[in-house]
Amino acid sequence: MISIVNLCRFCLCAVAIGWLSTASAADHPPTPPSQIPVQAGSAPVQSTTPSIVTQAAVQKGVLNCAGRINQVVNFLGFNAKAGAVLMIPPAQPDARLIPVAMEIPFEGGVAYASASFAPNQANGCGATYDSVVYWPLGCDKVKEKQFKALPETGKMSKDIKILDGGSELKVFLMPAGSGCISIKKEVMQ
Repeated sequence: MISIVNLCRFCLCAVAIGWLSTASAADHPPTPPSQIPVQAGSAPVQSTTPSIVTQAAVQKGVLNCAGRINQVVNFLGFNAKAGAVLMIPPAQPDARLIPVAMEIPFEGGVAYASASFAPNQANGCGATYDSVVYWPLGCDKVKEKQFKALPETGKMSKDIKILDGGSELKVFLMPAGSGCISIKKEVMQ
């Protein structure tokens, strides 16, 4: 449980500022923290509830990026069936880079998502995430079905296609046997 002092600090420090579609986390404003903490194994996290990842970060002293962590983790679909590894620095955790790795199940598969949060940026807390999904379809079909709205702008080198969502959003499609791996990268300024 979060102590009342930490919960108050969490509320005061929430920063105002896709998953499988072309939606962007920047399109989803940060979620205000709730007074009711989420316990592991509870119902899926709603956007107005601090995720278990956010709560763990706050308990370890990460306050400057609490709102941004909650925004990104909820946007990526973190819920009671998901798992995460939060890498909190041993000293000055509220002033250092905070990485998190997540396993997020979805209908028909599982995604690996990685996010990093940087406090004390011009926007309060900068963030970036990558979501990685294997598709049993070829990359042309994945582009057509999952990322139709994003124009293809070429290849990174030889094999990895680049889909352009603007200066802060890219999707990379990498052949993997008869399937395709999509890597969605978004930077949140």
